[in-house]
Amino acid sequence: MRPSIVVVGLPLFVGGCASTFPPDVIASAGVEQTHSVTPVRYQSPVSGYVFRTPTDPKPWRRQNDQQSPMKGDAS
Repeated sequence: MRPSIVVVGLPLFVGGCASTFPPDVIASAGVEQTHSVTPVRYQSPVSGYVFRTPTDPKPWRRQNDQQSPMKGDAS
């Protein structure tokens, strides 16, 4: 007899004989204690979309000078 049959078959056979049936499903006694939940409002996934066109890059030195503090300011 092949050992793989014993290794696989024996646990399956023993597990099948030892299994129990799941318990009956019954309603709980606290049914009247249910909480009401407000429904979630639908929000479109593209609601905040803003169309933007690609632009050419601007000279970096001018942009840097516009955003930098006054010349000579130690920052």
